[in-house]
Amino acid sequence: MLGSSQRLVCRVLGVARSRLVSRPNATATERRAPDPGLVERIRFLIQANPVHGYRQLTAWLRNDGVIVNRKRVYRVLKLKGWLVHQRPVTPRPRVHGMISRAKASNERWAMDVTHIPCGRDGWGHLAAVIDCHDREILGFEFALRGRAKEAERALEEACIRRFGTLRPRGPTPTVRSDNGLIFQSRRFRAACKDYRLRQEYITPYTPEQNGIIERFFRTLKEECVWLHNFSDFTHARREVIAWIQRYNTRRPHSALGYISPAEYRAQQEPKVA
Repeated sequence: MLGSSQRLVCRVLGVARSRLVSRPNATATERRAPDPGLVERIRFLIQANPVHGYRQLTAWLRNDGVIVNRKRVYRVLKLKGWLVHQRPVTPRPRVHGMISRAKASNERWAMDVTHIPCGRDGWGHLAAVIDCHDREILGFEFALRGRAKEAERALEEACIRRFGTLRPRGPTPTVRSDNGLIFQSRRFRAACKDYRLRQEYITPYTPEQNGIIERFFRTLKEECVWLHNFSDFTHARREVIAWIQRYNTRRPHSALGYISPAEYRAQQEPKVA
């Protein structure tokens, strides 16, 4: 088959083209051994650019005039053990239904963050935790920064309010949230684990699966935020805290038979003889 291409010969013989070598008599060790000069160049580039992968290293080599294929660079990194493997992604537990309501208190908590204009201080960020059964706001943190730290504080307040401790015993609620960076952060996930709370994430682009906390934020803005022109963060914080206290203890809630969350929860608690 003189004059035939390697592709055609390999297809006829049933041999992979990768098995072909330029030196038929070379041993397997010789065929696998990379060029020492190339290894040293790659070692130098890794020390100068420790976060670059094999594609970027190949680009650096080509910019230096080295004619090399990125597969060859990858093979050198693999043989030398220089490949950096990414941490496996932890699977995110998804919700099992569209409805966010719960059948009992402390069965499911919903959590989210909203943003409130605070005049000359810019935007304030409110992280809140609500019980999906009795609709009580268990914990919240209103601050000028919306980070995992603030969300963790809201969760701490919720645990202390309901259980009197940060590590409750017995059955614990599931915390439902969206897929925001705050709720996927290591800090927040570690806090949930420390407090013995399970997490579940809604399906992306389906806020109705977290509808209870979303509806609370709408009510907050209709009855408080949009009725004020806050001058600064202190003014906004004072009004928001006062409204949340009124919401929990006095405001009639349509989903609870037009009684407040505190009154509804008192009715649901077992009577002590």
